[in-house]
Amino acid sequence: MENIKIINTHSHVNMLKETDIEKAIENAQNEGIVTIVPSSSTKDIFDVDKFIRKYNRVYGYVGVFPEDAPAFTDKTLTDMEEIIKHNKKIVGIGEVGLDYYWDKSFKELQKEVFIKQIEFANDMNLPINIHSREAHQDTLEILKKYNKNSTAILHCFSGSLEFAKECIKEGIYISLGGVVTFKNAIKAKETAANIPLEYLLLETDDPYLAPVPFRGKENQPLYVKYVAQEIAKLRNTDYENIISATSDNAIKIFNLT
Repeated sequence: MENIKIINTHSHVNMLKETDIEKAIENAQNEGIVTIVPSSSTKDIFDVDKFIRKYNRVYGYVGVFPEDAPAFTDKTLTDMEEIIKHNKKIVGIGEVGLDYYWDKSFKELQKEVFIKQIEFANDMNLPINIHSREAHQDTLEILKKYNKNSTAILHCFSGSLEFAKECIKEGIYISLGGVVTFKNAIKAKETAANIPLEYLLLETDDPYLAPVPFRGKENQPLYVKYVAQEIAKLRNTDYENIISATSDNAIKIFNLT
């Protein structure tokens, strides 16, 4: 893709409250940043479909977040397929996965919905953007068993370096965001410093988890550059090397041209 500088693989820019959305997108575009927006609910898939049509260099995922698993039906898959068919800017399935942090009462339903969306991604031949919180081993085991041909990305990776290496052995990509800039984020920094660059992606997960020097404020797509700067420092390499490698990875995964 012409003039790409950075690909932000996970940004809820459509959910910004304190920052003007149009301005946030313009700020990112001015620095050559491509933004990919995930959906999270059975309703949100339609909202993201409409949202990404409005902007250049903004793409999307369709998928249902684990918290919304009780609302997921077979019609959801039909709706997702229709959106994919009519919007070529949908580049993946996400954000989907498992979250045992807030509510463990419907773990089995979360797994069932996650598996259905993995199989759907395989059918659509699209990558999968995965949320995994306090569910690392279950996430990996399900991917190993059910994912046949889709590239998997662990977004906002929060596991150990050892677990990251275990995932990479399965061809899974590791996406890092603003947490890597936090002073006490030992695991994230260790992962950023040591995993192979060919399995690394960048993200913001805005409006959440703004990197230093904006920690505690609303995050936005532009701030992905601070993530890249911190990773470059941790790896003792050039900033340009990090953005070049991660953008090459994303272009390949999402078939961006």
